[in-house]
Amino acid sequence: MPAFPNFPPSKAIGTAKRLLAFGSVARRLVAALFCLSLGAAVLSGCQGDQPPWHFTELQGSALPDLSFTMTRADDGKIVNAEDYEGKVVLLYFGYTFCPDVCPLTLANTVQVLKKLGGRAEDVRVLFVTVDPARDTVPVLKDYVAAFAPEVDGLHGNADQLGALARSYRVAYSVKPSADPEDYVVTHSSAVYAFDREGDVRLLLSSLDSPDARIDDAATDLGRLLDEPASPGPLAWLRNLV
Repeated sequence: MPAFPNFPPSKAIGTAKRLLAFGSVARRLVAALFCLSLGAAVLSGCQGDQPPWHFTELQGSALPDLSFTMTRADDGKIVNAEDYEGKVVLLYFGYTFCPDVCPLTLANTVQVLKKLGGRAEDVRVLFVTVDPARDTVPVLKDYVAAFAPEVDGLHGNADQLGALARSYRVAYSVKPSADPEDYVVTHSSAVYAFDREGDVRLLLSSLDSPDARIDDAATDLGRLLDEPASPGPLAWLRNLV
């Protein structure tokens, strides 16, 4: 007969308990993964019943999650995308000396916020200046304060501004001149919407118009606000240990 090692009873019992505990964790892990896949399937089915968005949907596009580092005009603090986690974010590029498109876009955006009522507290509008030489932090602070407390002015250097604009294919150019009449600034006028997790979701393309679709924009932002935050796959594992 083969010889078996002679384990002390206490050691054998401890080994058995560890094996049973491992088996219990394994069973819970399998159950959690099953629930996760089932929940994803149910969620996918529910989303399939949702009406189409009023504006251009960008989820699944090549555009990246919100990412930047700039100076916030209101308090002079260096901020990044993580400072806005949990908020629905609107990203817009412009400049304070803009005679028409920028103030109109921001004014229309404020009307959208008013449509949201109290839920507008969970929305932040990031107004990124493309003319940082003239739009100093104090100038930018005074400018955005005229619109709404949810509007944050962002000031960056050339590298920070260029990186953020390239990420979302925003075109802009500045031709400085001592004569204000010859100082020319051009920029894209689109507004990007990001969900609470910083994922790019929508392109709002009519807020620069006198005929802006205020109600449609408020409806789409309301849907983003209503979306539950995703706990992520690791959340299922925290209860297993």
